[in-house]
Amino acid sequence: MTVVVKIGGARAVDPEGALADVASLVDEGEEVVLTHGGSTAVDETLEELGEEPTYVETPGGVVGRFTDEETMDVFKMVMPGKLNTDLVESLQNEGVNAVGLSGTDGKLLEGKRKSAVRVKEDGKKKIKRGDHSGTIDSVNADLLEAVLAGGYTPVVSVPVLGREKEGGYTAVNADADRAAAAIAGALEADLVVLTDVSGIYEDPDDESTKIDSAATPAEFSAVKDAAEGFMTKKVMAAEEALEGGAASVTVASANADEPITSALAGAGTTLEPGALADADETATTEATQ
Repeated sequence: MTVVVKIGGARAVDPEGALADVASLVDEGEEVVLTHGGSTAVDETLEELGEEPTYVETPGGVVGRFTDEETMDVFKMVMPGKLNTDLVESLQNEGVNAVGLSGTDGKLLEGKRKSAVRVKEDGKKKIKRGDHSGTIDSVNADLLEAVLAGGYTPVVSVPVLGREKEGGYTAVNADADRAAAAIAGALEADLVVLTDVSGIYEDPDDESTKIDSAATPAEFSAVKDAAEGFMTKKVMAAEEALEGGAASVTVASANADEPITSALAGAGTTLEPGALADADETATTEATQ
């Protein structure tokens, strides 16, 4: 079994339990690819440098980071430089022979660069230029499989390689959840997204309303309706992972005991490939039963 694990970058996420769990899984012979976020650390570094993080809202209502050239330089320093190195160091201390990789290494993660984005400001739609972001459309699964086959545990972070229209590449930012989703799809792996809540809630303010699973289109529709704020992107990433070939996606707490093992055993909210089945196909199947 191959498991792709994404550790969130929120301040409330403690990676210690997840790293110990990675060590246990590897010791049992499982293949693990660890990915991570780091937006909080990037924002803190920008502020230390006297820069303000810039967030924009798309016409569709999704809030995301605007990554200008200066912010991209900070991403390069913080994500593969500090955070990735810290995780590799911690895994080595857990007895895991980890290898740090960014999306630019070996064309691991690649996609078109978006130099301009559509935003909504003061109720008006505008074009904001100078962005350094991209959407991943290619994963070098052979590289990851070679690293895993060698007995190493990959630790992957953005940036990714952004293809320019005129040719060549620029290192660009990409959403860490969607990067993990692309990797899980390419490896046909189980994806565990660890965050600071125990799953997806019907009422975002009430943990007792956690949705345990979604295995049908109707159940997945309910999950999408329930997702708000930061969870919206995680559900979007989960859908992309399943469409790409992932075996399952679980959103769970990073701060639980043995968070990865628990998530694979049913903790959190688990989304199955059947949740994306074509609605007409499902109706036909039910009618013939």
